[in-house]
Amino acid sequence: MAFNKRTKIKFLLDSNKIGDSVTVMGWVRTKRSNKSVSFIALNDGSVIDNLQLVAAPDVVGEDTLKKISTGACIKASGDLVASQGAGQATELMVTSLEVLGEADPEKYPLQPKRHSLEFLREIAHLRMRTNTFGAVFRVRHALAFAVHQYFNNKGFFYIHTPIITASDAEGAGETFKVTTLDLKNPPLTEEGHINFKEDFFERETNLTVSGQLEGELAAMALSEIYTFGPTFRAENSNTTRHLAEFWMIEPEMAFFDAEDNQDLAEDFLKSIISYAMEHCKEDLEFLDKRAEEENNKKPTNERSELGLLERLKFVVEHDFERLTYTEAIEILRNSKPNKKKKFNYLIEDWGADLQSEHERFLVEKHFKKPVILTDYPKDIKAFYMKQNEDGKTVAAMDILFPGIGEIVGGSQREESLQKLTSRMEEMDISPEELHWYLDTRRFGSTPHAGFGLGFERMVQFVTGMGNIRDVIAFPRTPGNAEF
Repeated sequence: MAFNKRTKIKFLLDSNKIGDSVTVMGWVRTKRSNKSVSFIALNDGSVIDNLQLVAAPDVVGEDTLKKISTGACIKASGDLVASQGAGQATELMVTSLEVLGEADPEKYPLQPKRHSLEFLREIAHLRMRTNTFGAVFRVRHALAFAVHQYFNNKGFFYIHTPIITASDAEGAGETFKVTTLDLKNPPLTEEGHINFKEDFFERETNLTVSGQLEGELAAMALSEIYTFGPTFRAENSNTTRHLAEFWMIEPEMAFFDAEDNQDLAEDFLKSIISYAMEHCKEDLEFLDKRAEEENNKKPTNERSELGLLERLKFVVEHDFERLTYTEAIEILRNSKPNKKKKFNYLIEDWGADLQSEHERFLVEKHFKKPVILTDYPKDIKAFYMKQNEDGKTVAAMDILFPGIGEIVGGSQREESLQKLTSRMEEMDISPEELHWYLDTRRFGSTPHAGFGLGFERMVQFVTGMGNIRDVIAFPRTPGNAEF
């Protein structure tokens, strides 16, 4: 007989099949005992709620019960009955119980008490067993599934772009180098530089910062594609908003202009948030209460006016406000926080790079709805963005959300070979290095557009977690590559 003839706890709690004989397996959250019976709260990760097991010593054995403590893994069979206690509709009357793996209560770090998120980051290999992180990663899964479902239903094709590349798509230079050379004794050229001709790829390579450029190549043949994969930034930034390794969703669409791009991005964001709200109800209700507790601990001026579930409804139910960067600068320049010097970065001149505090002001205070900012100064944006006729701005867009600021960045791409190469030369980017990219402008060029969504930013928004390190299983940050 197969070992795994179990029923998931989620199914049992949803189906309420009283009278059925079932087998469950999972990890013990708590155990409390009296002389005649032990009550065991069991969780298998399929749902935030536990199943209560009722185990009598004369049925399962005193010695077996003594081995059961918080963190232990057990297999239990029995009959599902209506619960006598409050808090659950059903419970399992255990007829047989097997301890699959013990957990020494003197050493197991996740005892039933409240643990700080900082402590849980130190034991990230175990933190998914807590209610908070179980909820976060079930929501993360639902959002990932919703991304693929959305694009598949729209007729997009999923493209796997390279993780190892010779290009730096953003031109920022903050890349992780990839090499097989002996770092203690690398081969040198006659000029004394490292001789990458003797490296594995016979040239300098790095981990990708974006799949966009390769995505554009695919869109120039398949019309509408998306990438969803890991990206890497060697940015020495220890903040609650940055990771060195994170996941990006990057659709690229031929025959799209800037407005088409904005329409798709708004519909996409609303769709995946709606999916999570529909399919992760219990987890989001739990995270909503948790976020409210965290919010109440903050100074009054830093508290969010909306609860987590209210923020999600806020995004789904409102049309996004669309305005140009120039219009936003005027609003910010004349705003109370700017005039009273409350902003950390005061807005004085056109051309300023907007900070999170400015973005959140526009969304949360001024418009009270999500915002799409368009037509940024070309000097603060990437080389591949379509240049507008004014010669000063590009057809870029950023989407701003409450509580988080920028969540999506995108643009119509420059389809003119002449304009693109001129801009690359202005920014000291070698056209020869990107000859393959420029071929899409030489042969059958067309208006096209795309955007990027940092997946962890989206998970952070939907779960209400304050630190981006808490929405990816094993965060990679400066000085930290544990697990």
